[in-house]
Amino acid sequence: MSERFRPEDERLALQLKALGHPARLAIIDVLAARGTCVCGEIVGVMPLAQATVSQHLKVLKEAGLLCGTVDGPRSCYCLNHTALAELRALLDRRLGGLAGAADQPAMEAVS
Repeated sequence: MSERFRPEDERLALQLKALGHPARLAIIDVLAARGTCVCGEIVGVMPLAQATVSQHLKVLKEAGLLCGTVDGPRSCYCLNHTALAELRALLDRRLGGLAGAADQPAMEAVS
């Protein structure tokens, strides 16, 4: 049986999964600091092999968090600022709703 979830929840889950690895968070930080980078430049500052960095870049791009172009042997990546702004807004709404629930008294654990 296949469950269907709201498309925005599926997209949010995909993006959070993509961000759920410290190497991918580091890649996001590198791209934010440098603007646009060639893959080789990212590899140069990461403690990972080129193939591993490429795989992480692929996951981030498939989640829509990066834009990228290929020019011969060079791959160029940059942050997808629109997608990141949408992700932030979704998280703000979602976590904001949870913050209101946190003000409610906690339920007693059932033995």
